[in-house]
Amino acid sequence: MLIDGDVAVIDARGATLYAVRTRHRTLCSANMGSRARLMNDTLQTILEHAMHLGRAGRLTAAAELIQRELGWAAPRTAPSAATDTRSPLIDADFEATEPPATSASGQFLHGRYSHGNETRDYRLYRPAHLRTAPPLIVMLHGCQQDGEELARLTRCNQWADAQGCIVLYPSQSRLANPTGCWNWFAPEHQRADQGEAAVLAALTREIAARHGADPQRLYVAGLSAGGAMALNLVATHPGLFAAVAVHSGLPYGLAHDQLSALTLMHQGPSGGHVPLTLAENGVPIIVFQGDADLRVNPLNASWIIEQALNTADTLHQERETRRAAGGLDVTRTRYLTASGTACAELWMIHGGGHGWFGGDPAAAFAEPKGPDATEALLRFFLAEH
Repeated sequence: MLIDGDVAVIDARGATLYAVRTRHRTLCSANMGSRARLMNDTLQTILEHAMHLGRAGRLTAAAELIQRELGWAAPRTAPSAATDTRSPLIDADFEATEPPATSASGQFLHGRYSHGNETRDYRLYRPAHLRTAPPLIVMLHGCQQDGEELARLTRCNQWADAQGCIVLYPSQSRLANPTGCWNWFAPEHQRADQGEAAVLAALTREIAARHGADPQRLYVAGLSAGGAMALNLVATHPGLFAAVAVHSGLPYGLAHDQLSALTLMHQGPSGGHVPLTLAENGVPIIVFQGDADLRVNPLNASWIIEQALNTADTLHQERETRRAAGGLDVTRTRYLTASGTACAELWMIHGGGHGWFGGDPAAAFAEPKGPDATEALLRFFLAEH
């Protein structure tokens, strides 16, 4: 059991600083018991510590504890000895492949953009050789990262050279969030007309217009908090993005403050109404999730898929499990329309933790033993949508 009843962080004057209502829930998969107990114990410890800090008058420390736990830190793992030398984006979905070698290096530009009261730095990669009206991919980093670190981790620039697309890496301001997390959980950032969703959408349009990107081929992807913010963008700006990729992220609209976000991360969704904004917008989606992730409960991935699919339509499912490079099994479920188009894909990496699958093993937050998520999302974006 996690916690039964109401949990609050209270200051020295008795005022409620943070509050959340939780209830005992039984996870649906029996083989997840030990992992679930560890996650629940961790969350209970965090909440109890935050309450003690609040009652002692250490409000800043309590807030920082919660903010820090919204971040994540995955251990660096040794690189897998297995590699795959097949051509990129051709039947290589389950392998952690090396990004293609390119003969010319593109431009990795710095920029700063302001919209309303929001200002964000960004990195922009332009390959040396671009076709007319290239695709634009927006990559949103996770906590304790910035755009440049995400570029290094995902090796998306090398793939962009081969595929001829522009890549935009916005960075969160540490003034907006000390741990570098996108504030995906706050209501003001879940709206089209204000906050981080508004500035990121405006930045996307500005970069697309300035660099001549195809307005029908704008894509967004994100890791962890960045994945949650990617869903915010898709939900609040219908028609802007042609497809979305969420890696170890959180469902849209199920958290409203830091503590409910932390509960969602560790416990998973608790039932009730599922916002169908994503399904109403009809944006194709690909989701990556490790089932041994101790930072984001894997149940969140299924809820993201449920949000994205229009339950009124009959979809054909194709499911297969294969061994990826490094020894991890991957179950890929594809949700197909009557015409055979994949409107959604769920990649569950068995034994995978909280990091970018197939990422650069020299970078922080890499899970190099899994399939190459960068290659897979580019295939989903560029070849199918």
